[in-house]
Amino acid sequence: MSAEGADLDAVVVGAGPNGLAAAVTLARAGLHVRVYERADRAGGGAATRELTLPGFHHDVCSAVHPLAFESRFFREFGLRDRVEFVTPDLSYAHPLDGGRAALAYRDLARTRDELGRDGRAYESLMGPLVRHATRVADFTGSPLLRVPTDPVTAATFGVRALEQGSAAWNLRFREDAAPALLTGVAAHTILSQPSVAAAGAGLALGAYAHARGWPIPIGGSQAIVDALVADLRAHGGELVLDHDITSLAQLPPARLRMLDVTPRALLRLAGDAAPSRYRRALESFRYGGAVAKVDFALSAPVPWADPDVRAAGTVHVGGTRAEVAAAENQVNRGRLPERPYVLVSQPSLFDASRAPAGRHVLWTYTHVPTGSDVDRREAVTAQIERFAPGFRDTILATSSRTAVDVERHNPNYPGGDIAAGAPTLWQMVRRPVFSVDPWRTPIPGVYLASASAPPGPGVHGLVGWFAARSALRHEFGRRALPDLSPGA
Repeated sequence: MSAEGADLDAVVVGAGPNGLAAAVTLARAGLHVRVYERADRAGGGAATRELTLPGFHHDVCSAVHPLAFESRFFREFGLRDRVEFVTPDLSYAHPLDGGRAALAYRDLARTRDELGRDGRAYESLMGPLVRHATRVADFTGSPLLRVPTDPVTAATFGVRALEQGSAAWNLRFREDAAPALLTGVAAHTILSQPSVAAAGAGLALGAYAHARGWPIPIGGSQAIVDALVADLRAHGGELVLDHDITSLAQLPPARLRMLDVTPRALLRLAGDAAPSRYRRALESFRYGGAVAKVDFALSAPVPWADPDVRAAGTVHVGGTRAEVAAAENQVNRGRLPERPYVLVSQPSLFDASRAPAGRHVLWTYTHVPTGSDVDRREAVTAQIERFAPGFRDTILATSSRTAVDVERHNPNYPGGDIAAGAPTLWQMVRRPVFSVDPWRTPIPGVYLASASAPPGPGVHGLVGWFAARSALRHEFGRRALPDLSPGA
């Protein structure tokens, strides 16, 4: 193996979006790069497979991509020119009892008008962030220890996150629709509600929803991964599948080793090579709440009680702000809520290639305590049925994964934690260590390029891009960034 790898400049372990972003960046810089992936297909959290019935193509983890247009890496990479997307006019919806729903359109003014009495208050909260959504993305997509390039946007964002992350979160509202809309997005984080970190993530995602929408890739999330793999190979990179790396000693000789793994896995790979102080820091890294996932093959679209919900690319199911907060807080106390918060997307409404003619795929997941082995199929079905009477009658088949199953499928999700580490405010500063260059480890030539490093979870490629930039500077003395554009 060492002879085969003698001419390698860099080796990447893990072919998820971050590992591939690192590999693409390094290959574009003229390095000979090889990527190792334990699965039989690249993708990690952005894979698409048949999980229920033949011809029904389900996203294994991520399905809708708020950062596909806003991530600086994807902007540099020209993702919109490489992958076909559909962007629903209705970014997300939040059903409420009584056949009502709160609706978040790409058009903020339309959203304001349909929120009734709270419309102006919602617009006042979100408007400055929507107008500067790309600046918000650049601020939140950078390490928090760095001085923001746009302090005004950072301050505007921070003040709103403090408000919505505290007991004051309802003061500007009079009804239940707008608060539910905000909490439905903040709950993506699997954090306690309210909290500043959850509010910050929710406000950023909401800003992208109103500015450019939440895109859905035609063909599934795998299309994003395929574009990265194609670019890697076009620039001399290699991808080795079905190859599980369990020790750094297994890797061929290379000047640089880039790891798209969790801190826990990094320590296993490194063994005695990790200095004791660094080992202790990584051992104290805390993992967060988990997900249980249920995919459905359907005979018809979900029959939402409010028909407007059917036009949404994403649906947050859970009831009022208070109900969603109660469910998420139960999860964070190690309990399974009877009425859980459920994230829902039906991409086949916008992409006919995802299911046979007249049929549909439905993607859902719900939050559970880490390491849960409880099948949540019935709880998810009942919660959707609550807001879509007759949903059960449309089900042809299901595929259900517990949090334990989620980790078994992807070890980068310890205990089912798809964020690869609790995204609390402290851990977003110290992720996974307190450093201005957290991707670079004290192990010579070894870099961390997973969601356990800044800027954290999400399909954005930014962690791999930042890690590759650090490695190019420190290992190869290159400060100029390679051109990642499609024509380069």
